[in-house]
Amino acid sequence: MQVQPYLFFDGRCDEAIEFYKKTLGAEVGMLMRWKDSPDKSMCTPGNENKVMHASLTIGETRVMASDGRNTGSPKFDGFALSVNAKDEADADRLFNGLSTDGKTIMPLGKTFFSPRFGMTQDKFGVNWMVIVEH
Repeated sequence: MQVQPYLFFDGRCDEAIEFYKKTLGAEVGMLMRWKDSPDKSMCTPGNENKVMHASLTIGETRVMASDGRNTGSPKFDGFALSVNAKDEADADRLFNGLSTDGKTIMPLGKTFFSPRFGMTQDKFGVNWMVIVEH
């Protein structure tokens, strides 16, 4: 069994996909727009080119995403995505990339459980933890 995150970006999914491709090396496996739905009643005016469903591979993990109902107010409360960096330099690169136009929650640094750990919120409001495991 796998548990996979599904993120709803409420109108910013294309932008998020490009950001994660650049920052995390995400690869798009599938992308379907609302206009491509076999049920045309699902496509509301103005949402035709918004993302109905996308599947991204980040490292060995699949993350799914959508524009959802395209309300313009995504909420990513109560959870964080954790990314394991291969070393301290990789952690710095990932953290700095994810923090761009976002908000640092806990600066990246040495902790009792990791040589490099930090928490940030990206520009879409998704919470991330970056860690180098011993």
